Amino acid sequence: MTISTPAHPTPATVGQLRVSGYESRPVAAELRANLMSRLRQGTTAFPGIVGFDDTVLPELETALLAGHDLVLLGERGQGKTRLMRTLTQLLDEWSPEVAGCEIHDDPFTPVCVRCQGLVVELGDDLPISWRHRTDRYTEKLATPDTSVGDLIGDVDPVKVAQGRTLGDPETVHYGLVPRANRGVFGLNELPDLAERIQVALFNVLEERDIQVRGYSLRLPLDVVLVVTANPEDYTNRGRIITPLKDRFGAEIRTHYLSNLADEVGLIRQEAELVAEVGDHLLEALARFTASLRSSASIDQRSGVSARFTIAAAEAVAGSALRRSGRTGDPEAVARVGDLPAVLPTLLGKVEFEMGEEGREREVLEHLLRMAIATTFRDRLSGLDLSGFTAVFAEGAVVETGDLVPANELLSQLGTVTGLAKVLDRLGYADSASRGQVAAAAEFVLEGLHLTRRIDKDAVGGRTVYGAR
Repeated sequence: MTISTPAHPTPATVGQLRVSGYESRPVAAELRANLMSRLRQGTTAFPGIVGFDDTVLPELETALLAGHDLVLLGERGQGKTRLMRTLTQLLDEWSPEVAGCEIHDDPFTPVCVRCQGLVVELGDDLPISWRHRTDRYTEKLATPDTSVGDLIGDVDPVKVAQGRTLGDPETVHYGLVPRANRGVFGLNELPDLAERIQVALFNVLEERDIQVRGYSLRLPLDVVLVVTANPEDYTNRGRIITPLKDRFGAEIRTHYLSNLADEVGLIRQEAELVAEVGDHLLEALARFTASLRSSASIDQRSGVSARFTIAAAEAVAGSALRRSGRTGDPEAVARVGDLPAVLPTLLGKVEFEMGEEGREREVLEHLLRMAIATTFRDRLSGLDLSGFTAVFAEGAVVETGDLVPANELLSQLGTVTGLAKVLDRLGYADSASRGQVAAAAEFVLEGLHLTRRIDKDAVGGRTVYGAR
């Protein structure tokens, strides 16, 4: 990543920094001031966060303005990590520190032994460096093998071997938390951390200092700590021990998106689509995911991640691209027939109830059909679709499939009355391409089948629509 240099002249020593009028402030105060600035300007403080405007974000803003450390509690795939990472944007773009300091000491009030000695030795000539806000965020995934040394610090045997005594504070190798000093430290999946390791965070949260192997070392830290946890972790893989929970200022619950437009917007934002996927297909996938989250066949304690919907959309686009490559279609446009084709790739992302063993794919196929039918009714209700049913009145059939090119599908349909209105309802312009027209036509055929107005059979890997 290319980082721009500060627009103002950069002081290079403590003396120059003091003359510039710079004033130090704690990280919590920095977050508060920058958040207030965003709120007054009416600009978003958490870019890329979708669907939390009226629920999670007000609570988060309140907690940050109060200067609290946070627990983000929610099921998998609810955007907890993304939310945690956006806090970086609320830090000052540039922050001064004592040059070469392992824990990024404040040039005006250093806390480590090395920097305090340099202040005495060099005074206002103490060199400083500038740290970009992207470097002031540290993240760690809590795992059962994480040690106190990883988080807090330990004795550095190399420094001891160089002749320093064990009582010398400079023999300490600092862990991730001290190295996040004057920044934000994010800890993912805190309950996975062994309880004896969680105890090491007590002093960080309460007294704002660290202890390393009994050293007479008090190191006041300036760090905002944000952790994530899954409610199910409290009973299965572990828990946040009660004294540690008590030391966090706020516990904020996240949730899955409940608004269809938000879910579609999230897919558009996060999915890397290698082909064109119409909004009507994304809406069907969003409804499909919502139905999984309320289905009695799915283990709701595990949840259905937003990554499920994103992966589904990417797979649908991949199916369309495959068709384009195999058939020579000049453009890759997803069709409703691409949706069922991706179900096998998604089975591993959903946990089923014990009684559904052997029926997993059947459950997904049923819920997908329901989602497509609901989207069909929502998008095309009130339209006269008799022009499509008339195609089959004389016994004609239309064959389609994941390897049927757009031109072949459209040549079987011929001229269909009402197709223009369907294209308009689906958001396609008058200049819709052949691929887009084929996508719209196939969506109508599948919708007519699901609403029991035409028949459908699977023959040799192809789908055949015909009269009932």
